[in-house]
Amino acid sequence: MTVHDVARQLPEVAVLREHCRSLAVLEAVLSPEWADRYHSFDDHWSERESMASMRNGSGDEYSIVFSPAGAYVRGFAHESPMSPYAEDGPWPGVLDEVPEAFRPCVEEPAFSDEDGMPLVTACMWRETGDGGWAAGTIDFPGEASGDPDGAGHLFQLLVDRSPEAFQRWAEDYYEVPVSLEAVRHVFSSRSLTEEVARALNPEIVLADLAEDISDIGYPMD
Repeated sequence: MTVHDVARQLPEVAVLREHCRSLAVLEAVLSPEWADRYHSFDDHWSERESMASMRNGSGDEYSIVFSPAGAYVRGFAHESPMSPYAEDGPWPGVLDEVPEAFRPCVEEPAFSDEDGMPLVTACMWRETGDGGWAAGTIDFPGEASGDPDGAGHLFQLLVDRSPEAFQRWAEDYYEVPVSLEAVRHVFSSRSLTEEVARALNPEIVLADLAEDISDIGYPMD
């Protein structure tokens, strides 16, 4: 799977944004310590932008910037043969065709290392009014049927957005049982309640998460 395969399977921007918020809420409940979470969401990343992010603690990450212009997706798989460190710069085609509306995202310091190297192996975008997601024209190394840019691994929970997929992933990562009904509740964007939070994490008190949930912008009783 490459970024092109992922782009064909992503939903419209509003749906993806809600899904990313749900992922962040579920992890906020499962892991009160922010540093231990995979998925986060900042509803006020800037005055007009929100941002979803994933970091797996091993060097792989993605960021999705949601703005009035649409959405910009940047992924970095640190072991990918398309790593910018392998070519002393982003792999040809990954960033070359990014529209002007998203060029500030390409140049965003938060998406680069301390020397200004863009941390990217996969990139997608969708401008407001577009009929689908786009990615650059890329000559992938090796077998494009594999995962040369890391997109299949990075975006697995954005491609398979089912509650069951998250439940499987969370039970493997956190090594605890995860209530499928609670996941379904959050994936439906219904208000987070004390009952749902306790079903996911019996040790949590919803009031303790008030600031986190507010930052995510998710409804809470």
